Amino acid sequence: MTHRCLVCDTPIAPFMTFGPMPLGNGFRRPGDSAPEYRFEMEPAVCPGCTTFQLVRQPAPEQMFHGEYAFFSGTSRRMGEHFAGFAESVRRELPAKDPFVAELGSNDGIMLRNFARWGVRHLGIEPSANVAEAARAAGVRTMVAFFSPGKAREIRSEHGPASAILAANVMCHIPTINAIAEGIELLLAPDGILAFEDPYLGDVLEKTTYDQIYDEHTFLFSVHSVNAIFGRVGMEVFRAEPQWTHGGSMRYWLCRRGARPAEPSVAQVLVRERELGVAEAATYERFRRSCEAQREALVAVLRKARAEGKRVVGYGATSKSTTIMNYCGIGPELVEFITDTTPTKQGKVTPGTHVPVRTHAEFASRFPEYALLFAYNHAQEIMEKERDFLASGGRWITYVPEVKVL
Repeated sequence: MTHRCLVCDTPIAPFMTFGPMPLGNGFRRPGDSAPEYRFEMEPAVCPGCTTFQLVRQPAPEQMFHGEYAFFSGTSRRMGEHFAGFAESVRRELPAKDPFVAELGSNDGIMLRNFARWGVRHLGIEPSANVAEAARAAGVRTMVAFFSPGKAREIRSEHGPASAILAANVMCHIPTINAIAEGIELLLAPDGILAFEDPYLGDVLEKTTYDQIYDEHTFLFSVHSVNAIFGRVGMEVFRAEPQWTHGGSMRYWLCRRGARPAEPSVAQVLVRERELGVAEAATYERFRRSCEAQREALVAVLRKARAEGKRVVGYGATSKSTTIMNYCGIGPELVEFITDTTPTKQGKVTPGTHVPVRTHAEFASRFPEYALLFAYNHAQEIMEKERDFLASGGRWITYVPEVKVL
């Protein structure tokens, strides 16, 4: 089957497959006998525009809906991160009546800062349940998918946007060209676009292949962001690496020529050329690294269970769906996963059907090992779980390599 790049329509071919994959957030009730949706998860890199992408993806309505299971505000450290992001944007806003729009604003974790400052704002969030949580926090939010038509509607009501923001959203959207067109329509002439997403460079360096799942149509680099938004006359003027999600990049864009490119852009572009983000050999090495990491992780888990030790997962993340299904990790290797998200508790993991339980069940009888799926929150988690370590418990991690800590 011939696939074509979602950005520039160049023919593309997958460099590997992760096999039939369920929805990353497709948690189910135990005993649910309905057929479980799966799709062949195959990444490719476009030789034309260098964009890393999935060659097929579920329909957006299957992934983002009224029972969407991810709430940004459940992590204290993420709240602090987005407060810092908001403050950085605030420094760029015009003094007179700025208007800030955020795409995929989730539960309002970032926009609540602008609400507190009295800045006009609007969140555009397709999942009704998290949008309602944002409204309850005083954040003005509309339930909608962003599009050029929606951009015109927003501009008509609110005027042009001084800043358009997105966090861990842009990589979700297969119709990225239409999103770029909508942003160009909504943005004020001197406005800025600031968004952050998991960074391709970090995925390649650390073998964080769990960043690849149904919701992540793309993994961006500065090269590909310039290619995508260059089509609507915009360019990156600042690039800032972030700790979030095991390695992200915050991209700041403006209309072409409106601001000089800062040194960070050239620095990141050099790093990307050194990594070979546009070279086929890079992705062959990445495929082999994924396979080696899979073998090492499964070996550790099998050894623990053979010795009669209990292994419990920590964090029922979307990323864990990729790890568990690619590695074949089911209840025979991991007893359950502890997670603090109420909508996931009492359910089973997508595809592998490992029970998801409360933190109280984890703490009531600590296992010998905890498999840290939520590794991007490792510092926050390990500070909180001193009692687990005091009990003799040990962490199993797999980024950038499989280790028992």
